[in-house]
Amino acid sequence: MTHRILILGGTTEARQLAGKLAARADVSLTLTLAGRTENPVAQGVPTRVGGFGGADGLAAYLRETRIELLVDATHPYAAQISANAAAAAREAGVPIVALRRPGWEPAEGDRWTLADSVASAVTALATAPRRVFLALGRQEVAAFEAAPQHHYLIRSVDPVEPRLAVPDATYLLARGPFREADEQALLLEHHIDVVVSKNSGGEATYGKIAAARALGVEVVMIRRPTLPDVASAETVEALAAMVDHLLVGHLLGPAAERGV
Repeated sequence: MTHRILILGGTTEARQLAGKLAARADVSLTLTLAGRTENPVAQGVPTRVGGFGGADGLAAYLRETRIELLVDATHPYAAQISANAAAAAREAGVPIVALRRPGWEPAEGDRWTLADSVASAVTALATAPRRVFLALGRQEVAAFEAAPQHHYLIRSVDPVEPRLAVPDATYLLARGPFREADEQALLLEHHIDVVVSKNSGGEATYGKIAAARALGVEVVMIRRPTLPDVASAETVEALAAMVDHLLVGHLLGPAAERGV
């Protein structure tokens, strides 16, 4: 018996989980991407790109394609997608599990200023001109047009279009992971005195946080949004084990548990 699983992706962990599950003979897997990145990394499994039309659209898709398990492995800041996923799973009567990557914790030597949102991060920069490294997705950087007095170094996977309506900005195109030594060199080269970052967690983008600590550079850290309370795991391995438990103990039914 083949079981249909839908993974909401966009993270390295989603791709890793998909690879693990795709190796199973009893799983028919689809990985979906929101389509915000123009040239996403090859996923290695059947992939769907684009939105569903909110929670109702996703619920309809779950029913139409007879999905038996929904896995939310989106970015920790994809709060609306996660909310839609939880609501759609309830509406369609489909089990849902989520990857909840732990956030970074401040260490000795860190100079963090916490902000509740991107708009709050703009305010946290204050009025005096500063040299700011925006290590954010391209969807968020437009908010910093409200503070045009700063010099901005903006790094993104895809080009920022249109460019910010500020007099002084430098743009870099790059895809992580980023090593701490390279991040230190970047901060020094551009004379950065403050980094603006989301608390993404994980290793791929932690280099800039460690580099800022080593150089005594301030970090304006944007707090994580509140996510739905669903069954979750912190690592790919733990989530794969959870999925395995659901396949054997719930989706496959009592016969499988008995080994029949």
